[in-house]
Amino acid sequence: MGSKIVSIHSFRGGTGKSNIAANLATVAALDGKRVAVMDTDMASPGIHVIFGLGRERMKRTLNDFLRGECDIADACIDLTTRKEFSSIESGNLLLIPSSMTAADITRILREGYEVSDLKNGFNEVVRDKDLDYLIIDTHPGLDRETLLSMATADNLFVVARIDEQDLLGTAATLSVAKKLQVPDIQIIINKKPSIYEDKAIRQEVESKFKTGVATIIPLLPLLIEAGSRYVVSMRHPDSEFTERIEQVYRIIK
Repeated sequence: MGSKIVSIHSFRGGTGKSNIAANLATVAALDGKRVAVMDTDMASPGIHVIFGLGRERMKRTLNDFLRGECDIADACIDLTTRKEFSSIESGNLLLIPSSMTAADITRILREGYEVSDLKNGFNEVVRDKDLDYLIIDTHPGLDRETLLSMATADNLFVVARIDEQDLLGTAATLSVAKKLQVPDIQIIINKKPSIYEDKAIRQEVESKFKTGVATIIPLLPLLIEAGSRYVVSMRHPDSEFTERIEQVYRIIK
């Protein structure tokens, strides 16, 4: 199998996109794959919190790479060396975080960066770390970075809730992705209220958007309890949530 770039996107914030990206990467690493997760949501980074790095100062970040201050490999954090990821045996799990400092966030918003440098970062980390998967946690909405992560993706998963604003935004996202000729585009319905039936939702969404539904994730008490403080699929491998993430993994496998 060659390397794959997988983008996890949503039109609006709060859909659970980062949580899905973190857990998908972990499930792949547990299956023996070499995986990196890149946080390209530089305006509001946060996936590192799910991996247990919320209170740690990171030596290098994606911001440093985009300013030309380090190689992309220098910004990689090897999560498999950490105790909480010790059950990853033959696989490898890396994180390329974005900076959480107010100065760096303000600077990236004010000055921007060359999108071509970000594309080079994708290619370099895949090559230098011999990755099976690069999973990109994108910035919500449609901007230059998002368009790039879509255009370079082998698989695009658009995360949406059963919410009219989400679904209208999803329609716009899918339209753009199809124009960019992304090879494989699917929808993930997340935080599904219990009053809805999976079968009815799948039929309605697939008919409306002419796009497959990869999985439907219920609004689970376990996720509310986790509160983005840890990787659920690592701590609760037999949970319904992990089962749904494994459905997504089988699509990219």
